[in-house]
Order: sequence, then structure tokens, then C-alpha cells
Amino acid sequence: MQYPGRIIKLGETDGKIVVALKKQLNAMLALGNQPALKLDPSNPTFGPSTKQAVMQFQSRHVDNHGAPLKVDGQIGALTWEALFGQASVSASSTAGDNFLGRVLAVAAGEADKKVRERPVNSNRGPEVDVYLKTAGVPTGLAWCVAFVYYCFNKAAQDAGRPNPMVKTAGVLDHWNRCAKEKGARRITKAEAIANPGLVKPGMVFVMDHGGGLGHSGLIERVAGGIIHTIEGNTDASKTREGGGVYRLSRKIVDINKGFVDYTGR
Repeated sequence: MQYPGRIIKLGETDGKIVVALKKQLNAMLALGNQPALKLDPSNPTFGPSTKQAVMQFQSRHVDNHGAPLKVDGQIGALTWEALFGQASVSASSTAGDNFLGRVLAVAAGEADKKVRERPVNSNRGPEVDVYLKTAGVPTGLAWCVAFVYYCFNKAAQDAGRPNPMVKTAGVLDHWNRCAKEKGARRITKAEAIANPGLVKPGMVFVMDHGGGLGHSGLIERVAGGIIHTIEGNTDASKTREGGGVYRLSRKIVDINKGFVDYTGR
């Protein structure tokens, strides 16, 4: 059964989903051998016993990337995928429009070049300096958003069209200005968790670390509750102060600010 694109939880009213869920939980938890705990698939109600079974499943299983599931009794894309298999959640590697596909192609080229800071931990280097200069800020600054802006700008120049992205190197400055100044769509964390299908390749993810600090990158591919990204100023530890351009993967639930969509801009 395909993931319905929203959180399934206590009080769910779609009986077909609840029945399928109960049957799968009975099978995955071997509740047929425990008559007192076995869920009744003929009852299309998501009640406390179903929530308890979901939490039991979550405590015993990991997501598709081997990380523990959140034990909350609610079924998002990651828990659904663990229950019903990888084919049950949507996956997309196609950007929202042709221009965003060009942006991703530029970013992929930078990732393939294995851009790194030189010297190490300096926020400098031949390519890094170009990213920052393109965004209109001095060299030596944090450069994750400058990298994103560079990719947008290079794609726009190659296509002979205006750049739709806000010219900035600031994570939260971008988030605060993108809708009003450029007409971009902002998708909040809550909206993305409730419906992971809203998150598409070509979007910019935004994380807020407090104190005016944050981190951003481009989404190259989406698979259920996981985004596969191309990011600057990071490394394999997923830090906001890493030394290069990397391809990484993150959970949608870990993107605590939201997503910016320039489709059609």
C-alpha cells in the first residue's frame, strides 16, 4: 500500500489505511502468537492499542538508512517505509521545472569537482572565493548560501535569463526575504512532515541553528522521508562549517526551518 502523504495517527478516519496498517503490524510484530495483543483488522479504528503497537514497532526497527525510528506512535514516511517497504513511498529525482534542473546540474558539477577549502578550515579557496564574490559578500565568510546562489546565478547566466533567487549569503536572510521579494514558496517544517510529497528536487532546505546561524543546501533527490542533497561549507559530519561541497542525505524531520521553492519563478 502506498504512503498517503500525511501523518497517520490516533483518530485516523480512513478505514482502509487503518485495516492495512493493523494487518501489517500483526505480521511484523508476530502478534498472531500473542492473542491478547493482536490487533483486530475488522475494526477500522486507530485507537490506543494501535498506537501502542506502532510504538512497539518503532522501538524495534530502524529506517531505510539504519537510523532508529522516532517512537511516537505516529506513522510518517519513514515508519511507513519500514512497515511496507521502500516501494511504498514516493521517490523523485525530477526538479520542479527545467530551470531548477539546470541549477542542480551546476551544483552536481561542483560536487563532482570535489571543491574543498584551501587552506583547510579557512572559508577560502579558488572556488569558494568565487561563490562568495558572486553573492556579493567578502571572502572568508561562511558560504553555504553563497554556494546555492552561485548555482542559481550560473544556471541563469547559461540560460540567458534573470536569476530568481535572493542575492544573499545569509541563511535566515534568504528565508525571510525570498517570498516577499522573489515570490518563492516557503514550506514550513510542519507542512513538510505532514506531507513529505511537498518537498521536491531543486528546492533549498533551510536549517536554523539559533543566534542568527543556520545552514542551507540544494535537494537533488527525495525518497520518502529522506532528502539527498548537494551542500557547500559542510562535510560528512553534516556540520554547517565543513570544508567543501558534498552530497549528503538528511531526514525531512531534521530540517527545522523549512524549504524554499523557486519553481516557476
